[in-house]
Amino acid sequence: MRKQYDVAVIGGGPAGYVAAIKAAQLGGRAAVFEKSVLGGTCLNRGCIPTKCYLKTAELMEEIAGCAQRGIVLDAHPSVDLPKAVAHKNSVVKKLTDGVAGLLRSHKIDVYYGEAALATETTLTCGGETYGFDSVLLCGGSKPGVIPIPGAESKNVLDSDALLDLEALPRRLAIIGGGVIGCEMAAAFHGFGSQVTVIEAMDRLVPPMDEEISAQLKKSLEKKGIRVLTSQKVSAIQDQGTGSTVLCQDGTRVEADKILICVGRAADLDCLGALKDRIRLERGKVSVDEQMRTSIPNIYAPGDINGKHMLAHAAFKMGEAAACAAMGRPEACDLRYVPSCIYTSPEAAGVGLSEKAAREQYGRESILVGRYFFQSNGRALASGRGEGFVKVVVEKRYQELLGVHILGGDAAEMIAEAAALLHAEVPADEIADMIHAHPTYSEAFMEACAAALGRCIHLPAGQP
Repeated sequence: MRKQYDVAVIGGGPAGYVAAIKAAQLGGRAAVFEKSVLGGTCLNRGCIPTKCYLKTAELMEEIAGCAQRGIVLDAHPSVDLPKAVAHKNSVVKKLTDGVAGLLRSHKIDVYYGEAALATETTLTCGGETYGFDSVLLCGGSKPGVIPIPGAESKNVLDSDALLDLEALPRRLAIIGGGVIGCEMAAAFHGFGSQVTVIEAMDRLVPPMDEEISAQLKKSLEKKGIRVLTSQKVSAIQDQGTGSTVLCQDGTRVEADKILICVGRAADLDCLGALKDRIRLERGKVSVDEQMRTSIPNIYAPGDINGKHMLAHAAFKMGEAAACAAMGRPEACDLRYVPSCIYTSPEAAGVGLSEKAAREQYGRESILVGRYFFQSNGRALASGRGEGFVKVVVEKRYQELLGVHILGGDAAEMIAEAAALLHAEVPADEIADMIHAHPTYSEAFMEACAAALGRCIHLPAGQP
């Protein structure tokens, strides 16, 4: 055996590197085993690369709107995709190098190679065996796969490949209208592609509040993105240099490139020799509130357990697992994990949707307040009058149950809502909190007041 560790971490993504640092802070000897590049899907193939592209698309949109502000532009802007890819790669490298630096500063050993469990107290990596008291399985996730005839076409890409394209597709079809699908649609439409989104469910991003989903669809369509919902794909056929997506109702979508993004599946390779002993639920590792698996010294925080496939949830789960592994157990509270979509406008939500709240508390026990950005001074001055803030409130005690936002900086605004939900601050107190003017965040305060029927900046009688 090469070395013995208090905590071994398989996977250097958001759950893994955070867990290793937390274990080191608690006095443990920790090691990270990473099969490719530190940072996981988030830094290398997800959160950060997509935000680079979305910012570029947003800038293109702002340039197109300059004329109404009196700015005269003679140039016709376009995107140099190879330069956009290079910029994206430089941002990713800076952040992944930063993760490596953090691990070095905490004297955490990092090993590169495929790692997998050998026994309850050992793992193998690169032909070597390492021992541990506790191990954290942070294998993350991989793109989901659905059996579509013709999906092996050279024109079919996953999100990883799409982010490295250096030639802009004239026509892009996206199968899957979840977060990734909507964000890629916004980015590549902004770059100049003709984009069609095909979603099997009856609305985009089904986990979001229904009003947010509906308004997001309208927003994408207003930009010129074609959105097809309740459409199941039956096959993909190559036609010359392009391809055709065939839907079950006969709809045909012509495309040069096709992105399939139908969710993500847990990557279970790290289970190794214990794959039949660690309890799974629906293809994901089953864990308790401390991220402990069915084997007491083995933990599984992050995407691999499927609770919330989000980097910020993985951070918190990684911390909880490390604390438990170091003998300082504390439950991981995942009730108020915000979800964000970085389209333009952005969408974000935390807590219960209106539908879920009515099902849980009863239809007559729920109040709903909305405040539209078209009435918000900062939003109008910034040319971002689209969208609204919606709050869901329990009537008797005025408990805030959920907050849902579509609008400029929604992903930033949701942080206040998540904090106040976590602190159990009721809607009437939020309505009395002084917010700076003019700001987007005023709309949250106004929505809380609207739910209680006392919003000053709404016309009398408006619900």
